[in-house]
Amino acid sequence: MSNFLKVHQINLRARYKLSILKDSFIDENILKNYFLDIDFIEDVRVNKKAYSVIFELKEDRFLELENIIENLNRDLLLKSCDKNPASVCVSCVSNEEPSIKGTLIATSALIAERFTTNNTLKAGLTTAASIPLLIDGTKELFNEGLTSHVLEAGAVAISIYRKDYLAANSTNAMLELGEYIEETTVHKSDDLLKELARPNVEEAWLEKKIDGKVSEVLVKTEDIKVGDIVVVGTGNTIPIDGHILEGTGTVNQVSMTGEAEPIVRVRGDKVLSGTIVEEGRFRIWAEHVGANTATQRIRHYIENSLNEKSSVQLKANKLANKLVPVTLGLATAAYIFTRDFERVASVLQADYSCALKLATPVAFKSTISKAGHSGIMIKGAKSVEALSSADTFVFDKTGTLTAGQLEVVSVDSYDDNWSSEELLNLTASTEEHYFHPVAEAVVKAAKERGFVHMHHEEVEFIVAHGVKTEVDGKSVIIGSRHFLEDDEKIDFSKCKEKIEKSLKKSDTLLYIGYNGKLLGTIGLSDELRENSKESIKKLKDLGVKNIVMLTGDIKSKALKIAKELGIEDVRAELLPTDKAKIVKDLMNEGKKVAFIGDGINDAPALISAHVGISMFRGADIAKATADISLLKDDISAVVEAKEYANKTMGLINTNFNATVGINSCILAGATFGLFSPIVTAVLHNGTTIGLLLNSIKGAKVKEAKKQ
Repeated sequence: MSNFLKVHQINLRARYKLSILKDSFIDENILKNYFLDIDFIEDVRVNKKAYSVIFELKEDRFLELENIIENLNRDLLLKSCDKNPASVCVSCVSNEEPSIKGTLIATSALIAERFTTNNTLKAGLTTAASIPLLIDGTKELFNEGLTSHVLEAGAVAISIYRKDYLAANSTNAMLELGEYIEETTVHKSDDLLKELARPNVEEAWLEKKIDGKVSEVLVKTEDIKVGDIVVVGTGNTIPIDGHILEGTGTVNQVSMTGEAEPIVRVRGDKVLSGTIVEEGRFRIWAEHVGANTATQRIRHYIENSLNEKSSVQLKANKLANKLVPVTLGLATAAYIFTRDFERVASVLQADYSCALKLATPVAFKSTISKAGHSGIMIKGAKSVEALSSADTFVFDKTGTLTAGQLEVVSVDSYDDNWSSEELLNLTASTEEHYFHPVAEAVVKAAKERGFVHMHHEEVEFIVAHGVKTEVDGKSVIIGSRHFLEDDEKIDFSKCKEKIEKSLKKSDTLLYIGYNGKLLGTIGLSDELRENSKESIKKLKDLGVKNIVMLTGDIKSKALKIAKELGIEDVRAELLPTDKAKIVKDLMNEGKKVAFIGDGINDAPALISAHVGISMFRGADIAKATADISLLKDDISAVVEAKEYANKTMGLINTNFNATVGINSCILAGATFGLFSPIVTAVLHNGTTIGLLLNSIKGAKVKEAKKQ
């Protein structure tokens, strides 16, 4: 199936529909810059919502363009990011270190002018140092109209015209210093993105069969395929997402989850790309490779989030733009009534734009970065704002309030010739090579009870049903009741009472058939997380008015769990399709809804809610559709995310009010001649710098300890 569809073409201009734009992790700025790097492309316009791209070419090379589009994938975009991170990946961030050169020149001119008595030399030094500001201000006037930068350039120009070189140089020096601090502040606020934009692991050891023997071969990570066995030793970075087939050791996950202590990992555990093996050696089955690994998906996630603007940020920008004419109007009025150019220069210094436009995005970026280092991936400023206003939290029970890890709670043999231990050993022997929560729980339980392996033939996996094999020439069938009773025609009628008793002990039953008969069942349950109750209480303390639990459990069991957690609103016996409807109903009632889930069937609810939060062990589609994705398996991270959001919006509101209040006082003082241009410049730029430093500190949240 083609990756594109040509919609129309006129001369050297054509519009295409690109399937790659359906990928939620693809940022349109990255895609645009990728195409603009191609020499025969003149211009590119991307509309992600419509999956549409308009190309304007320098010459008729559409066949070549279509070949490029056809072969385009996320891996190619990531490689282009690594080659040119400044212009492609980090489109919203300068990859260059902030330069102090302008500040040094302006300061030198200020000092030199003070020690010079010749007016012509003073004029020359001042004008030379101010030329970059004057040129930039003139360009901005013609390209963007009246902006704060234009007003600042006008203030310096008036001071030079009045031969007030001290005011001109002081103002220029303060502006340069303020700009340097602003650039440094923004530069620091994007530290997480810069870390993710670093080159990935380029090579890895792979198990390969050579001449009938298994050998370890060093290969490029781009050549690793799903299902390959990757070997990673002490000190090496894991290049893929996968499951450990063999080995025991510790893994440092701080780059992904924020956990400072190395985590012990054993056979069957999942490991993430970008984490480092501190001790031990692992054979890892590759589940996600290349652009589909956690590291790369998170990288695109963050790129999108830093480009996104919230409504409060747009409001600040809109207000800042509206206030520029106000400043210009006051400057004009001051001149009409006083004919004093010094007062005009003072008024032009006192502008709102810098602090309003810069402090808000810096606060958002700082929070996104801090949360990211704590294992909470927030997809943009809008998500922070939505989470802050959320007053209703809807939890899907399984995998969120519960641990999402099944435990064996009962083993019942229905055949007197088989003990419960033998039944468990038979099941574990068959399931031990299968990475599924049920299989892992059975193997774990067998090992805890002294696992004795039983020889079996090759295992056949039947997706969404179970497994089949043979032991001593007799069939072994393990899986759901539907699989054994309906598909494999095993008679359940003689064991109805026994099955009913087994069902009362657990949430889920695994059925085992042997030689055409039902041999027994293994009961499994998903236990509540130890800190679920505490997390629910903390959410209420943070201002959440309604907590709702959704579950497919029978009502009596659901009410028992809800009572233990302190949740009053319980919706039980639900079908997967009911979740999104409940979320929409709550939203229609005027509630601001946050939905927390982890399964494939949670994706519609995650999209529907004002803000969706996916759990660490969640399905890929749940993580892709969520606004916030947790990288640590801890329900308290939901509380942490809410606290980040609340404190960030509080910080932004404080900055906003301070900006308007302080700058209004400065503007009034300048208008009535209370402040000289130098004093106004110091007060205005000092306020901006102070607010920026306050924003870069971001929200301070004490990370909850995992229970």
